[in-house]
Amino acid sequence: MSKNSVIKICDLDFSYGGPTILENIQLDIEEKEFVGMVGPNGSGKTTLLKIILGLLKPDKGSVKILGKPPHQSVKEIGYMPQFTPFSRNFPITVEEAVLMGRLGKTSKIGLFSKADKELAAESMEAVEVINLRKRPIGSLSGGQLQRVLIARALTCNPEIMILDEPTANVDMKVEKDIFDLLKKLNEKITIIVVTHDIGFISQYITKVACINRTLICHPTSQLTGETIENLYGTHVHMVHHHHEGENHH
Repeated sequence: MSKNSVIKICDLDFSYGGPTILENIQLDIEEKEFVGMVGPNGSGKTTLLKIILGLLKPDKGSVKILGKPPHQSVKEIGYMPQFTPFSRNFPITVEEAVLMGRLGKTSKIGLFSKADKELAAESMEAVEVINLRKRPIGSLSGGQLQRVLIARALTCNPEIMILDEPTANVDMKVEKDIFDLLKKLNEKITIIVVTHDIGFISQYITKVACINRTLICHPTSQLTGETIENLYGTHVHMVHHHHEGENHH
C-alpha cells in the first residue's frame, strides 16, 4: 500500500530574475522516507530547500507540503541550517539554545511555557545531550553542537526534518554517530539531508535526489558511483551496507 506523500513538487521552475536555477522539478517524498539531496555547488539545492520552507516562490509549478502550501506547513518542518544560527561565543546554555527552536511558536516572545521546556527536554533526551543542558554552547565539541542543533530543530515536534550539511565540519566517527541518530529519528519523522558525502550516506537513505538545475531521483538500491559521477563529473566511492533487523526504541 502506498504511503502518504509529504512533499509533492510538480513542474517547478525557478530563477532569481536571470538564468533558470531549477527547471521542471518533479519530486515526491513519502512519509518516513530518508532522502539524500546531492549536487554540485550552485546546483540549486539550497534554493529548492528555501522553496520547500516557503521562503521563495517558484516561477511556475506547484509545491505541496503535507498537502498544504509551504507557508501553511512551515511549523511542521524542523530545519537545521548549514551554518550555526548563533555564535559559539554567545553566552547561552545548551538548554537555552534548544529552546530557541520554540521562538515564534510560543504566545509571548522570550517567555517559554512549561510545555516548551518539556518539549526541549524531550528533544535533548532524543539526541542524548540532556546531561549537557546547563553547559555553555562555547564549551561543546563539534559533534555535541550538531546534536544540539538537531534537538533545536526537533522542538517544533516536526513531521519533516530538513538538514543542510549536518556533518560538514566533523570527523568520520561523529558523522556516523549523527547519521545513526538520524536513522533512529527516521522511525517517526521524514528526513531530508543535503550532503556532499553521498558515498557514506548511501547506507542510510531510501533514495537520493540528484540536483543540477534539473532533478533525478534514484532509489538507493540503484545508486552507483557511476550514477553520481555523471552528476558531479568526478569519481565517488560508494559504501553499501544493510542495517536489517536493527530496532531502536
